[in-house]
Amino acid sequence: MAARFEPKTPVNLDPPKDDPISAEELAKANGLEGQKAYVAIKGKVYDVSANKAYREGGSYHVFAGKDASRALAKTSTKPEDVRPEWQDLDDKEKQTLDDWITFFTKRYNVIGILEGATNMA
Repeated sequence: MAARFEPKTPVNLDPPKDDPISAEELAKANGLEGQKAYVAIKGKVYDVSANKAYREGGSYHVFAGKDASRALAKTSTKPEDVRPEWQDLDDKEKQTLDDWITFFTKRYNVIGILEGATNMA
């Protein structure tokens, strides 16, 4: 079943890092004006800079520079859903979030852990 999340072309990823990433550093990596684009999910920070969808004008730019756990679980691109809280969601949404984590983990480098994250469990 995990094969459905495999990238179409193989991706060479670095080993995941657990370096602390501050909320300010994450917020600066918003894909604007040539900046890097990072997305956090359950406190893990992924470098999505190579995907133009996370850059200014891209369909997923709303996630860049933020912890998008709730929005991904709800398959929402509404700015008000882009926040870290996910624990109160139903089981189906939690499974969707876990599927997104699998998807991201197979495509993007984990560059660190968001400092002070309370949504990792």
